[in-house]
Amino acid sequence: MKKAFITGITGQDGSYLAELLLEKGYEVHGLIRRSSNFNTQRIDHLFQDIHETNQRLFLHYGDLIDGVGLTNLIRAIDPHEVYNLGAQSHVQVSFSMPQYTAQVDAVGAVGLLEAIRSAKVNTRYYQASTSEMFGATPPPQNEESLFRPQSPYAAAKLMAYWSTVNYREGYGMHATNGILFNHESPRRGETFVTRKITRAVAEIANGSKKKLFLGNLDAVRDWGYAKEYVESMWLMLQQESGSDYVVATGVGATVRDFADASFSRVGLNWVDHVEIDPRYIRPTEVDALIGDASKTRDMLGWAPKTQWKELAELMVDSDLQNYK
Repeated sequence: MKKAFITGITGQDGSYLAELLLEKGYEVHGLIRRSSNFNTQRIDHLFQDIHETNQRLFLHYGDLIDGVGLTNLIRAIDPHEVYNLGAQSHVQVSFSMPQYTAQVDAVGAVGLLEAIRSAKVNTRYYQASTSEMFGATPPPQNEESLFRPQSPYAAAKLMAYWSTVNYREGYGMHATNGILFNHESPRRGETFVTRKITRAVAEIANGSKKKLFLGNLDAVRDWGYAKEYVESMWLMLQQESGSDYVVATGVGATVRDFADASFSRVGLNWVDHVEIDPRYIRPTEVDALIGDASKTRDMLGWAPKTQWKELAELMVDSDLQNYK
């Protein structure tokens, strides 16, 4: 039985990836941070009673900034695959917490790579990179495009990206960067713009809210479905050697477009309910991110099935159901 170790298993991507790997017969181990409150809602449906036999999902307390703890875990689990999805992943928050973001997203990734190297385990490593690293570089962006990060989050992720390349080239590790463009789902955190929109639509449609406050409506993003994107992560680690891959739909839409589609789903006009709040404008904006995933399509045989408008509608439907 293959074993996988996932940091960030309680997040959107981590929960979908855990589902996928369990379906494929893996034993799955996940890293979670200690909290006085349970924060495992996205994976609660995957749990079995710990007293039952054939348990295949295990959670371990730890933190990406605890290198010693990571080394001990990697050595004890001896995983075939490691997926580093854990991060402080909110771009706007990274401007308020730049040092913490760097410690978790950049130094944490180096700590995990070093834990694998020093534990001398034979494993394959996936680093969750981001389209935000391209920043000010005009679209379409692919694996050869220039990186021009425009936020502390993007800068930290860029260090993690190059560290992954360095460990691949310097130590011969099977280490891969998945440069995923924006990917959303009903499990998306409620402070991210897409989920903020769809959740507000459900509340407004049911009369419990009147206004939705947003920032830059002109920002263009390439939105895909997170549940589909995690399959590309798994496919990357099934290749003979590590590499770097862009994962995207190749279709861009503005925040305004996403809001329009979401409100239209319930027969409302977004103009009547959306207002601009300057507090949500970033110090440095990223105008447009649209990915060219030709390499991923050609080498992995992976292609997205869900486009942004359909994604907006399924997220609205989910939030309407959650409201009820």
